[in-house]
Amino acid sequence: QVQLVESGGGLVQAGGSLRLSCAASGRSFGTYRIGWFRQAPGKAREFVAGISRNGGDTAYADSVQGRFSISRDNANNAAYLQMNSLNSEDTAVYYCGAEWPSGVYVLKAMNPEYWGKGTLVTVSQ
Repeated sequence: QVQLVESGGGLVQAGGSLRLSCAASGRSFGTYRIGWFRQAPGKAREFVAGISRNGGDTAYADSVQGRFSISRDNANNAAYLQMNSLNSEDTAVYYCGAEWPSGVYVLKAMNPEYWGKGTLVTVSQ
């Protein structure tokens, strides 16, 4: 299995940027697809961004396309989410998830087996 720990959340003004990190421990980090999800107060958890095992493919929710960028560094067992041009709708708890590939290859429909505990991002007006 793999353990995931998110960091980098905090309070930021609208228009600002944050970089979230997902530190992983365990075997075969490069075997997993990695995704970032978020859950706003009173809302369901939603997909934000996903990345393939070797980082060659990425996918984003329409709401963050062009503003967020997902990346990974398998040599250091880490994944990242660079968030730019943040607005109030981005306020949420952000989670890192890891999925063992199976079935069809659709990053936006990934269902991680392992999750971090989340990091809170709050965007002020």
